[in-house]
Amino acid sequence: MSKEIVQIFDTTLRDGEQVPGCKLDREQKLVIAERLDILGVNVIEAGFPVSSPGDFQSVEAIAKLVKNATVCGLTRAVKNDIKIAADALKYAKTPRIHTGIGTSDSHIKFKFNSNRDAIIERAVAAVSYAKTFVEDVEFYAEDAGRTDNEFLARVCEAVIKAGATVLNIPDTTGYCLPDEYGAKIKYLHENVKGIHNAILSCHCHNDLGLATANSIAGVVNGARQIECTINGIGERAGNTSLEEVVMIMRQHPNLNFDTTINSKLLYDTSLMVSRKMGMMVQPNKAIVGANAFAHSSGIHQDGVIKNRETYEIIDPADVGVTESSIVLTARSGRAALAYRAKIVGYELTKIQLDDVYQEFLRYADTKKEVKDDDIHQIIETSNIDLQSIS
Repeated sequence: MSKEIVQIFDTTLRDGEQVPGCKLDREQKLVIAERLDILGVNVIEAGFPVSSPGDFQSVEAIAKLVKNATVCGLTRAVKNDIKIAADALKYAKTPRIHTGIGTSDSHIKFKFNSNRDAIIERAVAAVSYAKTFVEDVEFYAEDAGRTDNEFLARVCEAVIKAGATVLNIPDTTGYCLPDEYGAKIKYLHENVKGIHNAILSCHCHNDLGLATANSIAGVVNGARQIECTINGIGERAGNTSLEEVVMIMRQHPNLNFDTTINSKLLYDTSLMVSRKMGMMVQPNKAIVGANAFAHSSGIHQDGVIKNRETYEIIDPADVGVTESSIVLTARSGRAALAYRAKIVGYELTKIQLDDVYQEFLRYADTKKEVKDDDIHQIIETSNIDLQSIS
């Protein structure tokens, strides 16, 4: 049975760049955009063209560069925004305008000082106008996570009639629980007339650490696009992490979903984005963190040395990591020490290992981590016959 493909919409260059201090210049954006295209993302949200001349020029340059992915520009439900985005995207092989408006009662009352009927009118007008420039129009219902489902369905139905091809259902504040977000997508999938004419999309924020779980819940309940960023960067606590959702779908075949992403490029892409944005990836970050395939506990090390799958559900090579890392610390056992000693040239017998291990523990208690050079010193100061080591 063939798996359904979930579209990956990458917003590293738009939502991801909204992180304070992570401003990219045009050349850096082009390098990242080219890598995202090679990585296999389906849609690259290149920026918010009306926001500045620099952003317009970057979106225009990315539109010229990208060979495979759809190139998308963000707008508000404002005619000038949409016209400027269309101008920036005119060179794209496959352009998309991403327009929308807030739909929660909070946004309608406090942000727009408006009412529900007026919001629907503005939404329809924006989509209709965008449709005069491009065939592919995505509509976002900002703060959909806190929008009443019945009203949200009315908005979705109206913009589909106006020509929207994708419906973005953002959990803008990261408030939803996975069952709530999944139920919202399910409700829309079952209650919006004409839903078969559009793709439901998940755009989840990580304020409560639930962005990835919410996105997967959305897909299980009918969404077929996930909006995400490399390393999960983005406003406040960040966005859904691209590498996480890709590998969840790949590691759980029972879900029957997959993506077009070349996962072997994930780690290298993560490093590239981290360096160009000057934003360190936390060591314990899933999939691409420095410690994602590192083992320092003796029990875990022994298990991994015997069979990698004992403590690793992903083959490191599948995400572009050369190999698992056996990190020597005071918590490491004999198996890990023997393994690392062999790598640097020492084949220890059981008796030799017992002697070296005692010296190793004394040494390890004084350091955070024992490196390969330290192993030479430990063995040389141990009470063993080096000549008997082959």
